[in-house]
Amino acid sequence: MFHYKIDDELELRLFEMRHAEILFALVDQNRDRLRQWLSWVDDSRSLQDTEKFIQDSLQEFESDRGFAAGIWFQHQLVGSLGLHDICQRDRKATIGYWLSKTAEGKGIMTNACRGIINYLFEEQKLHRLTIRVQPENHRSRAIPERLGFQKEGILRQDNWMYDRYIDLIVYGLLADEWQRDRAQ
Repeated sequence: MFHYKIDDELELRLFEMRHAEILFALVDQNRDRLRQWLSWVDDSRSLQDTEKFIQDSLQEFESDRGFAAGIWFQHQLVGSLGLHDICQRDRKATIGYWLSKTAEGKGIMTNACRGIINYLFEEQKLHRLTIRVQPENHRSRAIPERLGFQKEGILRQDNWMYDRYIDLIVYGLLADEWQRDRAQ
């Protein structure tokens, strides 16, 4: 199973079925806030929905297509970081994330993303990572901007969000850019 320790307080752990109740509770506590940015929230209305999500993400992990990991800060689940659309041939993937309201403003997500970027470029030898964010989601946009991703463009009306299509900003980062920025 995937388990990546970032520092003494922060780690990423692949979601397992035993995490279903705590994950569902965290989503439920943050439902209204998450719903304005994430289109999957209405698909997570019960513990069974969360169990199915975990089962599907474990299948993705087994087939090397992606994964969903819990962000654990001081031994408490505070959010999720997912890797999507892994393409081994092109050595690329997309990162997605969310954080509970109580964990915001502590640098947790920036550090979690920095950790997964290191893992993906150093250990998995990926070449390219992307993050897609709604233009109005300034907190979420700050993460890739802080970590040296380049704004590559806007995908117009790319995602169905409950009752309308929304735009997404695409941020990209290449392995050699990451290495160069870390060397400076």
